[in-house]
Amino acid sequence: MKFDTPAGENPIDRLAVIGRPVDRYEARLKTTGTATYAYEHHDVVPNVAYGYILGAAVAKGRIVSIDTRAAEAAPGVLAVVTHENAGPLDRGKFYVQRMLAAPEVDHYHQPVAVAVATSFEEARAAAGLIRVAYERAAGRFDLAAQLDSAPVPPPAEFGGPTESRVGDFAGAFAAAPVTVDETYTVPDQAHAMMEPHATLASWDGDRLTCWTSIQQMNWGTRDVAAILGIPRDHVRLVSPFIGGGFGGKGTAQAELILAAIAARAVGRPVKVALQRSLMFNMTIHRPKTIQRVYLGAERDGRLTAIGHESWSGNLEGGRTEPTVISTRTLYAAPHRLTRLRLATLDLAEGNAMRAPGEAPGLMALEIALDELAEKLGMDPVELRVVNDAKTEPEKGIPYSTRRFVECLRIGAERFGWSARNPLPGSVRDGDWIVGLGMAGAIRGAPISKAGARVRLDRTGTVTVETDMTDIGTGSYTVVQQTAAEMMGLPLDRVVARLGDSTFPETPGSGGQQGAPSVTAGVYAACAKLRDAVARRLGFEAGEAVFADGRVSVGDRSLPIGRAAQEGDLVVEDLIEFGDLSKRFAHQTFGAHFAEVGVDAFTGEVRVRRMLAVCAAGRILNPKLARSQVIGGMTMGIGAALMEEMVVDARRGFFVNHDLAGYEVPVHADVPHLDVHFIDEVDPTISPVKAKGIGELGLTGVAPAIANAIYNATGIRVREYPITLEKHLAGLAAI
Repeated sequence: MKFDTPAGENPIDRLAVIGRPVDRYEARLKTTGTATYAYEHHDVVPNVAYGYILGAAVAKGRIVSIDTRAAEAAPGVLAVVTHENAGPLDRGKFYVQRMLAAPEVDHYHQPVAVAVATSFEEARAAAGLIRVAYERAAGRFDLAAQLDSAPVPPPAEFGGPTESRVGDFAGAFAAAPVTVDETYTVPDQAHAMMEPHATLASWDGDRLTCWTSIQQMNWGTRDVAAILGIPRDHVRLVSPFIGGGFGGKGTAQAELILAAIAARAVGRPVKVALQRSLMFNMTIHRPKTIQRVYLGAERDGRLTAIGHESWSGNLEGGRTEPTVISTRTLYAAPHRLTRLRLATLDLAEGNAMRAPGEAPGLMALEIALDELAEKLGMDPVELRVVNDAKTEPEKGIPYSTRRFVECLRIGAERFGWSARNPLPGSVRDGDWIVGLGMAGAIRGAPISKAGARVRLDRTGTVTVETDMTDIGTGSYTVVQQTAAEMMGLPLDRVVARLGDSTFPETPGSGGQQGAPSVTAGVYAACAKLRDAVARRLGFEAGEAVFADGRVSVGDRSLPIGRAAQEGDLVVEDLIEFGDLSKRFAHQTFGAHFAEVGVDAFTGEVRVRRMLAVCAAGRILNPKLARSQVIGGMTMGIGAALMEEMVVDARRGFFVNHDLAGYEVPVHADVPHLDVHFIDEVDPTISPVKAKGIGELGLTGVAPAIANAIYNATGIRVREYPITLEKHLAGLAAI
């Protein structure tokens, strides 16, 4: 199916199932512990061995020698794989990290060996017996020290151009009567997902099957094939359940590749999982950014100049963090400048983490807007309303939908924003100083080609197969709802099967495009199945009505299962998209409001309540969407107040590489979170008229909290996370 004109009315618009807050399809499996995650596939292949990865003990240099003799002689050991016997390994297409130090060491905890044994404990013990001699080299570990040597990189695969100019930014900024020119720092952050990276790899001749935890099957098969140098159609990945990813499991990483190599080396299946202490320095993370934001405005608040320059660092050949993409499209101003710079750092690779670009970019931009509002003596909500963009500021094309002002207005009303005292430090609740803050939110709404296979059996049950993954977002449920709506069936007559690379291809879970893409693919396949069913039953396809498990035209009605009496009816289709994404700017919008308390004596910060108002096309399932948004809000609390991977700039590694030292929000940190959805549809995005929402729930949260802290204390902290020592000294004056 080709989607190249805006959608008209179609079966999805009945909203008999779509739009309903139905329970999760796989909820019972997860709550009873019977959902099988990557490391829990115990019976799919016999004679499983275990691998344990040894990470590099230096951050930069080369391996002089590896002595594996003691390890190989240890009880239960089957093999020790290093660069000396692993065979040739290439790089993947999205991550630039090398899966083995060979013999150059690129970063701390880069894999140098994997010990394989008949039990996990034996493999772990053997890894401890491997003796590696290194020749250390000087490394670059401090982004702030590399700013002057950071060039503007070439355009990245995502994030658009790395530099943009509109009008005369320098002249307009110099002439502006009110300006802000400040620098903001967002530290390195970890995905810290609950399930660690894990893979069970098994070879059948020259064909590889991996039960693994990976978000994007199409990238995974591509990259495994490229790294191992085998045909892509010889790679099968299976990932029915994923315990969180946040972008950190986008495609193949070390445990998957090393499990495959180890399995080939020992001639039997091998299971590898990363211990938590290895994940922080061995896998990808959100890289640190240093961002300078320039705003120039008239005294009525209208922006005349917007500038945003951002520095990040990465391994040689890596991508920059595209922090300026939200600045290019959220607010109107005739003169604009955005620029990304990329330094070379010898730390683990920086790459995609939930809302790459927008999340850290808004952590700077939305504080700068708050600072401008204070200089103008203007309400922060009104400043954003005044600068609402009517068309996409840099491309000049219309937005498909833009309900940003509505998000701001409804949010202000629901949150009680009018009661906010703009004078910092003026509201007390016992020992707590109370402040209110807000921030705008934006996240791109991409959509990609997606396919599905649907099967109708004689009982009237439809089974949907697609390689889409579910990282805890509810993919199973929205796939089930879409098929049920299209085929006129109750939910219990639809079976969803996901997470197998042999199923029709989708873009997978990532970039906030999973749900809109896969539901469009299921729509296309079900539209084809509807035609086939109607023909089998002797109906004119365009006249047939599918409802309540029956197909009807006029007074004639038959059960849908009748079409499969002679055998299952199976069809497959995909949806491809035309140029609507070039004719319309597809974005999602929101507004976040936060109330915090700051202890006047200790400086401790507590979030007291929060509200998110979101406009993201048709909401497929309000219960799932709310869960996604409150998950993003919780992650935003962490980004604002506690999350930071601390770099040892002498030795070149992240010091706090476990969940004891890298703090994330727990129940005690998270108050009641309120979510409100704007009722909208977007006929230019897909036939389902829905956009993604999983990353919009994060963008804008941290700066809303930061702005609330300033309203409470009058102390502006521009370096995240906002920990108490950064404002404690100033509290004595309040």
